[in-house]
Amino acid sequence: MEKHKAITTKTIQNWDKEFLFDILENISDAVMINDADTTIVYVNHAYEVILGTPAEKAVGKRLRDIEPDAIAIKVIETGKPSHNIVDYLRTVNIHAVGMSFPIYKNDAVSGAVSIFNDVSEIDKLTKELQRTREINKYFQQELEKKHLPQSFSEYIYSNNNIKDMLFLASKVAKTDATVLIRGESGVGKEVLARAVYKESKRNKMPFIKVNCASIPENLLESELFGYEDGAFTGAKRGGKIGKFELAQGGTIFLDEIGDMAFSMQAKILRVLQEREIERVGGTKTIALDVRVIAATNKNLEEMIEQGTFRSDLYYRLNVVPLNISPLRERKDDIILLSRSLLERLNKNSEEKVSLSSDVIKVLQKYNWPGNIRELQNVLEHANIIRTGNQVEVKDLPKYIVPKEHKLDVKHLETFNLKSNIEMMEKELIRESLLRNHNNKSRAINELGISRRTFYEKLSKYGFE
Repeated sequence: MEKHKAITTKTIQNWDKEFLFDILENISDAVMINDADTTIVYVNHAYEVILGTPAEKAVGKRLRDIEPDAIAIKVIETGKPSHNIVDYLRTVNIHAVGMSFPIYKNDAVSGAVSIFNDVSEIDKLTKELQRTREINKYFQQELEKKHLPQSFSEYIYSNNNIKDMLFLASKVAKTDATVLIRGESGVGKEVLARAVYKESKRNKMPFIKVNCASIPENLLESELFGYEDGAFTGAKRGGKIGKFELAQGGTIFLDEIGDMAFSMQAKILRVLQEREIERVGGTKTIALDVRVIAATNKNLEEMIEQGTFRSDLYYRLNVVPLNISPLRERKDDIILLSRSLLERLNKNSEEKVSLSSDVIKVLQKYNWPGNIRELQNVLEHANIIRTGNQVEVKDLPKYIVPKEHKLDVKHLETFNLKSNIEMMEKELIRESLLRNHNNKSRAINELGISRRTFYEKLSKYGFE
């Protein structure tokens, strides 16, 4: 057989060729032999069966033209063998695993022998097993959540640090202890404060929120403690009730307490110690029955060292600290949070919106300086501009997308807009068909185009 002459190793030359190829033809794994130019010079019967390609269509073709990323090409280029590497063969849409090793002649690489088998079914079963494990993990988390009170059901998590923090929060909620919630902006400090309030015995009484950072220093005292008639120029006739009095019997949430002026901190300390206040301009003492929850994104320990935060107030507030981890330290929660946020965004529609695998990779890779609030904004943006029922990378804000997902126009062969759009269209259709195992209905849904348009483009780009 003419195609056998390309095999040049000394050992094989000494064998009866027909005997050798009888052995190769009866191996259950696919065997492929390439010369130094990556041209396929031999394939066995198992190759034809596994890849669905007749030998006469494979032999004589350059592997570099068919599968430019094939492991065998790297083996020929480097002269180093490769063992047990999973190789995705795009042209036939299968995952193969096996080995590839170089053939030497006169100390130079003259080709490579590859022996491999189709593991697509195993890959499919592995993914199904992974999915089953994820489902089991989800149900386990749901069972664990049942130990948490209903007030904390709004929290979506799998991260152990968050779980431990929530259990502590559920315990302290039932007491009147002062709580200090710590975490970066956007992690959900107010959400946690409301959960603690809802689970407390004061949940039938008011929950009053005060953002200490948003109220000017000269107004914060009167805002918190109220004032008497004529206490200062511009004061309302009859005076005004402060936020502490409004919270009587309930809970006051002092958000961003780290931004409070040093002089004001002393007055808050007195409230925590004496459980009483005086209105601005007044002389009457008003007894308080109020639970205090404070929150900050500042490093209070550093502020104490710098002399900008009172240590005595810190110890009064820090009775039970609840630390919320930033999103970058709980990447295992990103997918659960994203799906939950998407469901909320589409609550009033019948759409079931999903995230593409590429989007999941981008979301998990990004550092999330704005935490959950930023994640919500990103998903809201993507949900608005998406064209199908799946969020794609192109729908995400550009600033969170890594460079490798962005189009580098400097390396385009032509700047002709029509040509580049057609090239991208063709590649998107090809990728969608591959990812959906040639299921055209799924590809149509993923691409977000009509069936008629889809088949017109199949014909245009030669897919049929």
